[in-house]
Amino acid sequence: ADVAAITTHQSLALLDADPATKVIVLVSKPPAASVVADLLAAAQNLSKPVVVNLIGHPIPSRHLGNLHFAVNLCDASEQAVQLANIEVAELIESRKPMTGYMRGLFSGGTIAYEVLLGLGSILDPIYSNIAVRPEQRLDDVTASRGHTILDLGEDEFTQGRLHPMMDNDLRLRRMRQEIADPEVGLIMLDVVLGEGAHADPVPELAPAIVEAKQMGKKVVAIVIGTDGDPQDLDRQIEGLMAAGATVFATANEALDYVYNRVPAPAVETGKAVDSGSFQETLAAINVGVASFYDSLVSQGAEVIQVDWRPPAGGNEALMAILAKMKSNRPQQ
Repeated sequence: ADVAAITTHQSLALLDADPATKVIVLVSKPPAASVVADLLAAAQNLSKPVVVNLIGHPIPSRHLGNLHFAVNLCDASEQAVQLANIEVAELIESRKPMTGYMRGLFSGGTIAYEVLLGLGSILDPIYSNIAVRPEQRLDDVTASRGHTILDLGEDEFTQGRLHPMMDNDLRLRRMRQEIADPEVGLIMLDVVLGEGAHADPVPELAPAIVEAKQMGKKVVAIVIGTDGDPQDLDRQIEGLMAAGATVFATANEALDYVYNRVPAPAVETGKAVDSGSFQETLAAINVGVASFYDSLVSQGAEVIQVDWRPPAGGNEALMAILAKMKSNRPQQ
């Protein structure tokens, strides 16, 4: 976190400007969570596809805009080779950025968590009543801030009232609160169909969606259902689209849509690196392994070799004795 991935930011910018580079692969040991958002925001702003393998960090999605997330190094290698054989114009969707924050109003925790995990490393700041990390905790659930994702099915919302999967009243009141906020640019909803869910949710939601569109807000709806549900899946989708919502069948599709419309924050990447400097003669000091020295010399570099070997030839027992002797030596 103290280093803040400075040289990684510089490398991303350098490779993005390099005409010979078609695909960038971003690999890291388990990164500091505080650094990931800025790093992915920088990658989001590049003109080339980026395969991301941040080991130990949750994968938000297989694909978000120009970012392609890998589960391991082998997967990253395979994706990079595949992407290198596709024209860049086919890989980078033309982004249609909007202004304002995203507010997610979900009737249950499953989709809310999926969206929070998907956007939590990309949108900053992001808050929720089901925070994954401490810094995401929304102090007051009645007032959104920054990008906010709410699970309206949590206890703080459902005490004394029906669950939002069955009753739209709470979500409609919160929608109108978000619509009135001039800082909001996009509102995301889930509409869950099936037995035990609201018998006909869209006619109640549609007027609020129309109001949002009139106020210049985008509305995204994730519809979870099947052809066999009593609410009639096709009719619900048609009603949402007629009201002005953009409809998706999965959270992953919705995440990709939001990713391409919420502008990435400006990121300070440190001093830029001039690619021309890599064409100059390399000067290096090599400590230890002589084969590195030989390799550099063979490539035309100016190298100073420093011979070095571990104390006691690397023998741990002798090294421990030397360390003990050193610590017991009288101070002069």
